[in-house]
Amino acid sequence: MLDYIPVPEAFKLPPGANLGGTSGIAINSRGHIFVLHRGPMPLMEFDPNGNFIRGLGDGLFDRPHGLRIDSDDNIWATDVAAHVAYKFNPGGRLEMVLGCKNRPGEWHEFGHLRLFNEPNEAVVGPSGDIFVLQGHGKGESLVLKFDRDGNFIKTWGRKGKGPGEFDLPHSLVFDAKGLLYIADRNNARIQVFDADGDYIRESKHPGTPCGLFMTQDQTIWLAHGHTGQIMTLDLNGNVLGTMAGAGQGKTLGKYGEAHYIAVSQRGEVFVADTLNWRVQKYVKR
Repeated sequence: MLDYIPVPEAFKLPPGANLGGTSGIAINSRGHIFVLHRGPMPLMEFDPNGNFIRGLGDGLFDRPHGLRIDSDDNIWATDVAAHVAYKFNPGGRLEMVLGCKNRPGEWHEFGHLRLFNEPNEAVVGPSGDIFVLQGHGKGESLVLKFDRDGNFIKTWGRKGKGPGEFDLPHSLVFDAKGLLYIADRNNARIQVFDADGDYIRESKHPGTPCGLFMTQDQTIWLAHGHTGQIMTLDLNGNVLGTMAGAGQGKTLGKYGEAHYIAVSQRGEVFVADTLNWRVQKYVKR
């Protein structure tokens, strides 16, 4: 078992404010915590002690989903209903939009419009390239790769169960060698690729593996969706530890859907729960 305990009331919200369905959680280089949720001020920033700093994104989101912060503290968020991925600079200014808002479509390499269909997550890799996971609903399940300026490079994958195929690619992290680890949610596995999309291996994780986070010691943290399990894995997908008391439920340490996960520089673990409309915080015992 992982030697952590859940603690209540991690964030101090402004008077009268509440979180909606909390879909994303990420932490920048200053230790500031960002929460993406389905309500007013959909992107909220807190200091390391949970004090509210600011809210962003009103009017931009229909159904926010994925959240990542790159090595330059740029904020990347996706919207599965509006079919776009956003890049905000550290000051909160919108700098890039990938996709066309409210214009879903199949991806065509040589088409004039670059249309997404329910993009789950946008992540910047070690080389600066941008990787977008697509396919939350009935659209294509694939990975799209862009350069740092948003120019399309390539795509790989399709809907299916075989190696290199996906059924709802949900979350992506990189190891120290630049390999990609993708939570293939509805196929209940994590698939590993190189940066060109060549399939390397996979590990099975019965349930709905949703959120991934890679720590500096090359440990993978997994938020295991509707099972409500929080666990750590090695790079081969072997389970190293599980969070005591986690599972389905409404009370402290339980989940409706353990959706996204982030670990702070202080070793605190934050898990976004879309169905219980909260972020749960764990500290070392």
